[in-house]
Amino acid sequence: MINNKKVVVVLPAYNASKTLKITYDEIDFNVVDDVILVDDLSNDDTVEVGKKLGIKHIVVHEHNEGYGGNQKSCYNKALELGADIVIMLHPDYQYTPKLIPAMSSLLGSGLYHVVLGSRILGTGAMKGGMPLIKYVANRGLTFIQNILLNAKLSEYHTGYRAFSREVLEAVDYSANSDNFVFDNQMLAQIWYAGYEIAEITCPTKYFDDASSISLKSSTVYALGVLKTSIQFRLQKWGLINNKIFQLRT
Repeated sequence: MINNKKVVVVLPAYNASKTLKITYDEIDFNVVDDVILVDDLSNDDTVEVGKKLGIKHIVVHEHNEGYGGNQKSCYNKALELGADIVIMLHPDYQYTPKLIPAMSSLLGSGLYHVVLGSRILGTGAMKGGMPLIKYVANRGLTFIQNILLNAKLSEYHTGYRAFSREVLEAVDYSANSDNFVFDNQMLAQIWYAGYEIAEITCPTKYFDDASSISLKSSTVYALGVLKTSIQFRLQKWGLINNKIFQLRT
């Protein structure tokens, strides 16, 4: 716990059997109270590895529900378990679990309700092997998003995120896409609801067993990012009424 707040790590998994153990072994259980593994109908033995590691809370999808759909299950289960702080950590070991205590502390202090592990702050992205085309796309999309959302984040595309219970109960993440653009829709929802977002420098690793999306999926994602940012601006101007920006009642 951090300041008597329950910390839960959620692992949205798809074919993560080769990297799940090394990720799990670096989680600091002096801080973390529970771990949830959500398997999106993997083709490997991710679930069996999770059971051998002693992960008590394992959710297995009956159908492949996509990256966004996986996160929805993660957050629903974390709230069900009474989490006050939820850390979303990819089990492919691209992001180091060693930042969990720092991210939890930022939320536990009450200063922020959202923390992102940024690969762009510092030089971690290129040192970790981020492909140049992905780096350029990341910078370009982030520049446009900061203008449209009137924000100053270093990147919107990290998969390392921490949320307070308050945020997860306020924004309607269930209304978001089941695909990769879910991440961006959620950040747009958080900004729209008026919450501040903190960032912490995060090293990253690119290697053969780390997950990666195809060029086609990357293109669809980029278009979805631009669409979400434009929708945010139109919503702010009162020109549309998009359901994703409606707070839960």
